Amino acid sequence: MSDNPPIEFAFPDLRKWEKGAAPYIHVIESGKAGPTVMVAALTHGNEVSGAIVVDALLSAGLKPRKGTLIFSFNNIDAYHSFDARTPFKSRMVDEDFNRVWGRLDQPATTSEMKRALVVKPFVERADLLLDLHSMHDDGVPLMLAGPLDKGTDFARKVGSPVDIIRDAGHAAGMRMRDYGGFGDAASPKNALLIETGQHWRASSVVVAKDVTARFLAETGIVDAADLPAGWKQPSPPSQRIVEVTHAIATKRGDFRPVRVFEGQETIAKAGTVLGHDDGQPVTTPYDNCVLVMPSANRPLRGGVTVVRLGRLI
Repeated sequence: MSDNPPIEFAFPDLRKWEKGAAPYIHVIESGKAGPTVMVAALTHGNEVSGAIVVDALLSAGLKPRKGTLIFSFNNIDAYHSFDARTPFKSRMVDEDFNRVWGRLDQPATTSEMKRALVVKPFVERADLLLDLHSMHDDGVPLMLAGPLDKGTDFARKVGSPVDIIRDAGHAAGMRMRDYGGFGDAASPKNALLIETGQHWRASSVVVAKDVTARFLAETGIVDAADLPAGWKQPSPPSQRIVEVTHAIATKRGDFRPVRVFEGQETIAKAGTVLGHDDGQPVTTPYDNCVLVMPSANRPLRGGVTVVRLGRLI
C-alpha cells in the first residue's frame, strides 16, 4: 500500500503545446497597448494544478483585449518524468528551478538552469506575473507576495486566498517571483506566487482556477466574462497578512516535532516548544506565532527548512 497522497485528477497531455514562441511558452498579442501579463505553471514538475489551468486557457483560445498574455510551462522535463510510484521525485530534474534566478549569469550546467535561460526573456518582458504552485503536504492556500508593499497590495486586490504571506524567499536561492523588477520597490513590475494546496487534490485545481481568473481580471487585459464560467469562487470575508520573521532549518535532518502541525496554525504563547533539532529545543519567538507551511511532519535532509514562523501584521 502506497503512503503517497491520492491523485484526484487526470494530468493533461501537454505535448500539444510544445511549439510556441519558445518550447512550451506561448505569447498572445492583442495588438493594443497594455501590460504584458505572464501566467507560469510547472515551476516544479509535480505541481500540476497550475498546468491544468494553463492548458485549459490555451485550449479555450483566451486572448487579451489589450496588452500581451504569456503562458509558460516552466519545468516541462520534470513534468514529463512523473511516475505515480514516486510522485515527489518529479519536482525537478537536477535542482530546484525556483532557486536559480540569482545566478543565471553562471554556466548552465543543470536542466533547470538551461530551462531558466529559455524562460528568462519572457519573465523579463512581463509587467505582471502569477506563478502557480502547490504543496507537498495538505494545507490551506497561501499567496506568497514577497517582502515589498507592492506585492501585498496586489494580493489584496486579487482578493483570495485568506492568507497573504510577506516573505523574502529562500536562503538557497532567488525565486522567479523575486527576479528583476519584481523584487525592486522602485519598479512598477509586480509578481505573486500562489500555493494552491496539496499537489494532487482536486481542491487545488479549484483554487488555481479561482486565483488565475481573479489575477487576469485584475490586470485588465481581459474582462471577467472572457474567463471560463465557474472558475471564480466566492471571496473570503477578509484576508490577513503574515510576515515571515524566521525560517527554521534542520541541521542534519534530525528534527523531532512534538506533534503533528497544521499549516497556518497560530501558537498563542512565546517559548512554546515546536520540536527538537539534534536534541535542542526549537521554540516560538513571540506570542501568536503563525506556522507557515510546516514540513516538520515528514523526514527531511539536513539544511531543509522545517517551518517558517510569521507574525500577524
